[in-house]
Amino acid sequence: RVILLPPSCLSLFPDQTGISGGVASFVCQASGEPKPRITWMKKGKKVSSQRFEVIEFDDGSGSVLRIQPLRTHRDEAIYECTATNSAGEINTSAKLTVLEGKISFFFSLHGFLFHLTLCVSETWFCLVVVLLSPVFILLLTKQYQCLQ
Repeated sequence: RVILLPPSCLSLFPDQTGISGGVASFVCQASGEPKPRITWMKKGKKVSSQRFEVIEFDDGSGSVLRIQPLRTHRDEAIYECTATNSAGEINTSAKLTVLEGKISFFFSLHGFLFHLTLCVSETWFCLVVVLLSPVFILLLTKQYQCLQ
């Protein structure tokens, strides 16, 4: 006698926000009998690009979808993980938001005009502050290492 168990989702992946040029990874894990097959979809189509890597778990219980480098408008989407076997199907989804790697704005403080730029990557961020004055321009730049 063969017992069939439809897929059940063991792990859901959360919505993510990434930075343009960085990396995003989604994990999907499922169980069932026979062992479910995991597929990844973006906007209703199976993911396919050299920037998309699907890494299967050694035990076949799931996979990781890794996207690198992230592109701001191209990669923003709802990503869906589907686990399928002969007894059924289950799916879950998450949203990926991709931000530009640089934020820049002007502000005024005590009568002085400043231009602030924040640059972000996967391993560092930098802060650039420019004091704009009729008499002089002061440029302060500092790069910070991100803590893991």
